[in-house]
Amino acid sequence: MFMHYCHNPYHQVRLRAIEVNVGELKLGANHPIRVQSMTTADTLDTVSSVEESVRMLEAGCELVRLTAPSKTEAENLHLIKQELTARGYQQPLVADIHFTPNAAEIAAKYVEKVRVNPGNYADKKKFEIHEYTDETYQAELVRIEQKFTPLVLLCKSLDRAMRIGTNHGSLSDRILSRYGDTPYGMVASAYEFIDVCEKNEYFNLVISMKASNTLVMVQAYRLLASEMIKRNRIYPLHLGVTEAGDGEDGRIKSAVGIGALLTDGLGDTIRVSLTEAPEYEIPVARKLIEITSPTNILPLPNYPEILPFNPVSFQRRESQACATIGGGQVPVVIADFSSNAVITPANLFAAGYIYSPTLDKWNIQDAAADFIYLGNNSINFELPGTLRVLIDVKSWLSNPQKSAGFYPVISLANRDEISSKQSCFCLSSPEELGNHLEKLTSKDVLVLTSSYDNSVQWMRWAFTELKLANKSNPVILKLTSETDNEETFQLEAGVKAGSLFVDGLGDGIWLNAPNQPKITATSTAFGVLQATRLRTSKTEYISCPSCGRTLFDLQETTANIRKRTSHLKGLKIGIMGCIVNGPGEMADADYGYVGSGPGKITLYKEKEVVRKNVNTAEAVDALIDLIKDHGDWVEPIIDPL
Repeated sequence: MFMHYCHNPYHQVRLRAIEVNVGELKLGANHPIRVQSMTTADTLDTVSSVEESVRMLEAGCELVRLTAPSKTEAENLHLIKQELTARGYQQPLVADIHFTPNAAEIAAKYVEKVRVNPGNYADKKKFEIHEYTDETYQAELVRIEQKFTPLVLLCKSLDRAMRIGTNHGSLSDRILSRYGDTPYGMVASAYEFIDVCEKNEYFNLVISMKASNTLVMVQAYRLLASEMIKRNRIYPLHLGVTEAGDGEDGRIKSAVGIGALLTDGLGDTIRVSLTEAPEYEIPVARKLIEITSPTNILPLPNYPEILPFNPVSFQRRESQACATIGGGQVPVVIADFSSNAVITPANLFAAGYIYSPTLDKWNIQDAAADFIYLGNNSINFELPGTLRVLIDVKSWLSNPQKSAGFYPVISLANRDEISSKQSCFCLSSPEELGNHLEKLTSKDVLVLTSSYDNSVQWMRWAFTELKLANKSNPVILKLTSETDNEETFQLEAGVKAGSLFVDGLGDGIWLNAPNQPKITATSTAFGVLQATRLRTSKTEYISCPSCGRTLFDLQETTANIRKRTSHLKGLKIGIMGCIVNGPGEMADADYGYVGSGPGKITLYKEKEVVRKNVNTAEAVDALIDLIKDHGDWVEPIIDPL
């Protein structure tokens, strides 16, 4: 029997939370999943904060969060609230609190909800390891209770809501010393504060478990949900991938983390954290809710009592090697060219291969597909030696001279029509797999595809069938999307493939997107693999979405750093607006660029400060120098083609 962390991992039903009131807005229970975002303006700038809030609200934002880093900003929430009310906006406001308990107590007088971070509300983070006995640890919990109780009692008396928002990167030294940098530590951190609330019979709570690492984030929420189920009190969950970034990266990463949980039926309110203007986050959040709200459902024949994965500890499914697929190799990408009338060398640019007729040479990009699928098409030119080809079985049989490096694609139902000695890519829907599973030979790669909205549940069912049948064939996840909207396509791929990859299921991705440019399909496939930490093809930017604490223009700076460093494949660079989102929040970044004061930047190597108070005008150059000093810099290659 699997861990009970949702209603059923094979049947999407929303986990029912208690009802929480945020002013007039209700969360949890049977209420819709709510969408929220956070202002980037200085909270002391009333006009800018109000105007930005209005743009968010007009875009469909249901809760507006503003930072209150000190008592002064907390007091100014009163003016912001008054002005919004005068202009006819009744949506609730949320105060974001980190290091200043007295600011939280002031903010609670003016806004409907207060967010506190257990990692820094009662602790100062110094990255120090401490040893605790049970007695000394209990004494720490008493200290936390004494510091936190006044806010609890105030929120209870004023009928305010509270979010206990744990962040992976800002766990206290105390939690890290006892639990390590783990999802278990995140849940323990939250419950130290939840326990204080419950002791005072205050239950108007929302809980979050945010991380920039999608695997950690998903595991932490599942652990939290499991614990809430055990304790028989389920609070509404606020979902978010923190520091997701911008553009394609931010959307795919958010879709992977948030989408995986929504697909499990977890989540009552969401925030997509993009390094963009906050009103741009709202449509993305709305699309994620739509994508994970199934309508075209085919019920599973049964609900197995086992899972083909561990929901709270990542481990890739063991599969046998077939050519370059499976056996512990990184997941492959298949680019679909079946819709091309004619295929030329120039077409393969979209798959990451650049051909120079003058030099008669191929240049292979970092994000180059491993296979191309031709359907019934043919090619009349030499391919790069690393590229393999899939063709429909009839075309493969009519061109036996091309069998080396060419593999037939055949339906699993018809697998016995071709020699069992030949490796095949066997296509099947999960719902038909059980009828033909015995035809799958040890030489075959299984390609799973489903047209139903509950495809993630069907795919899990298929992997369970393979496990019970002791079949260890590599599995390609094939997704078909008919949308002509690029953002929607990225989100669909992130949800439907990413939800499986975060659980270690799948050895490759094949995106069939007839209404998308092929280069978009290739980029999205690699983006999903990078967001799930399975394959690195580019630099990763862990950049926060900005807020009133931010000390520089995050969007402009992120774009500038990306322009200078995007060729550094595999490097992780954290770009944080202030110390709150500093070394802890970018927990596994290789280098950090953090606002430390007006016009000043602090540079980090991992969690260690390397340079302080660098002028912003010089800071990007200083970051490049730091990367060079540590031997991680390579000069960008000027393409000779």
